[in-house]
Amino acid sequence: MFPLFNKIAIITGASSGIGLAAAKLFAEAGAKLVVGARRQAELETLVAEIAEDGGTATFLAGDIQDEAYARALVDTALADFGGLDIAFNNAGTLGEMGATPELSTAGWRATLDINLTSGFLAAKYQIPAMLERGGGSLIFTSTFVGYTAGMPGMAAYAASKAGLIGLTKALAAEFGPQGVRVNALLPGGTDTPMGRVVAHTPEIAAHVANLHALKRIATPEEIARSALYLASDSSSFTTGTALLVDGGVSINRS
Repeated sequence: MFPLFNKIAIITGASSGIGLAAAKLFAEAGAKLVVGARRQAELETLVAEIAEDGGTATFLAGDIQDEAYARALVDTALADFGGLDIAFNNAGTLGEMGATPELSTAGWRATLDINLTSGFLAAKYQIPAMLERGGGSLIFTSTFVGYTAGMPGMAAYAASKAGLIGLTKALAAEFGPQGVRVNALLPGGTDTPMGRVVAHTPEIAAHVANLHALKRIATPEEIARSALYLASDSSSFTTGTALLVDGGVSINRS
């Protein structure tokens, strides 16, 4: 395991899926956590489980589209733990799906707000806090969809998540000289509530699994381990990357 002792981290989307797995893994690795999501009850349960296992975490429920919430997550890290070293901006949405000419403008904008603008808002407050500590690791959850493969009916999702990769590269170039590393994590199919929306029948689930070279989808814990690597000092020379953790779904697609 990559150690995170004496590190302070924010993780969003922590009530389920990859964010939940990452919160447990980061806490096990020694980080002090501020976990965020919309569902307070799930966050309360998570924080209690981390404490039972000997870890340290607090929570703040809210909406990542809200700039005040982005700031409050950082303020909580500063007030409760004294700084910020790591941020795993993982929360997101599939958004409105369907044929592009039939997408509503409101649905398009909502998807970009949740997946992309929230990343900007997070970085706006997280990076200054990291600079106060002499650097840090900022991670965004993106996707291979719209990067190595196009998928019909997912224009808003693909565009918003591809935008995160552009944001990643810009921030990495801008703040690398000051010790802030910025990377995007690109999972393949993963057994999460969002993933099950896509693979909503056994036939579709089998098709999705077969797209991967490994002929299966990932567990949330497998993706969380890659997030842990990017968060840790073991990735100290890694920045500006779009790290594919996709079970080979991108082979022959790039």
